[in-house]
Amino acid sequence: MNILKIGFLIMILTLVSQEAQALKIPSTPVLVYRKSLPPMGKVDPRIDPVLTQAAGIAEKRAASKSRSQCWHYVKEALLVSKAVVARPITAEAKEAGEELVRHFGFVKSNIRDPYKAPVGAVVVYSTGPKKPGHVEIRTKHGFVSDFKGELAFLENPLFHPTLKGVYVKMRKLL
Repeated sequence: MNILKIGFLIMILTLVSQEAQALKIPSTPVLVYRKSLPPMGKVDPRIDPVLTQAAGIAEKRAASKSRSQCWHYVKEALLVSKAVVARPITAEAKEAGEELVRHFGFVKSNIRDPYKAPVGAVVVYSTGPKKPGHVEIRTKHGFVSDFKGELAFLENPLFHPTLKGVYVKMRKLL
C-alpha cells in the first residue's frame, strides 16, 4: 500500500534497540504522526545543477534501511557528480557542513526547515556531543544518504537531532 497515494497520516514505528534500552527508553514502539504528507522538494535555478545530479546518484545507490554510513554515501555522491573536486576528509557527519564551506565552495543557507531545502541541498544534523551526527541530501521525494526516506532525519525521535545547517553550492555565473 502506497502511503503517498492514500494521503493518510504517516506513522513511523521505531523499534528500540539494545543500546536504546540501556538508555532506559521504553521498549514499546514510538509513533510519530504527521498531519499532512511531507512537501515535495523543489529545484532552485540558483543552485548548481551538479547538486541535483548528486541527489539522483545518491538515490540510486541508497538502501531502504540505514547502514550507518551516511557521510560516506553523501561524499561519494558529491564526488561522482563533480560537486566536489576531491573526497572530503572529515570523519563525522556533523562536520560535513564546515568542510563543504571551507574547501568546496558551498554556502550555508539561512533555511531552518529541511523540507524547504532545494533539491540537492546537503542537510547536516548534530545528534549530541559524542555522536557522529547525520547528513543527507534533499531529493524531490524526500531525503537520501545511505538510505532513502520521505521524512527528514530531524523527525527521528530516537536521536533528538539538531539541524546544524542546510548547505548549497550556487550556480556559477558566466
